[in-house]
Amino acid sequence: MKKILALLIAVISLSCTQAQKKEFSKEALAETLLATDGSQVAFQDILKKYNGKTLVVEVWASWCGDCVKAMPKIKELQANNPDVAYVFISMDKTAENWKIGIKKHELKGDHFMANDQMKGVFGKAIDLDWIPRYIIIDKTGKIVLYRAIETDFEKINDTLKKLNK
Repeated sequence: MKKILALLIAVISLSCTQAQKKEFSKEALAETLLATDGSQVAFQDILKKYNGKTLVVEVWASWCGDCVKAMPKIKELQANNPDVAYVFISMDKTAENWKIGIKKHELKGDHFMANDQMKGVFGKAIDLDWIPRYIIIDKTGKIVLYRAIETDFEKINDTLKKLNK
């Protein structure tokens, strides 16, 4: 019985640490993303640009109904947190659809697209299982919220308030 209990505790604690990581994997940091100008940029270089700023990363796609439904919430979040930086990473299948989506939804922030969609290297490296997905990084570069979805805006707002006091 003790062995089963110990195993159960180990599995639960491991799954909890998976849920909210504090830093990105080497694979995620090394992966390159497509920039709007057609260049490839390593994710670690994108993050370096925001050192010293609170950053919200939204992983989305123009074809994603939940992503589109959450757009007013992200715009409200931006209006209420003007000192926070925003990076949008698309999981679209084509650059054309991605750029149309940026324009259509008037997304303010820096934009990148994964080269191989949700099930690709970058998606796997950030444990992507649902979009939209929100990740919040503090001014020191540490992840403070690793896995949030469109129903978690209260948690996202609370996290940003705590970080920007």
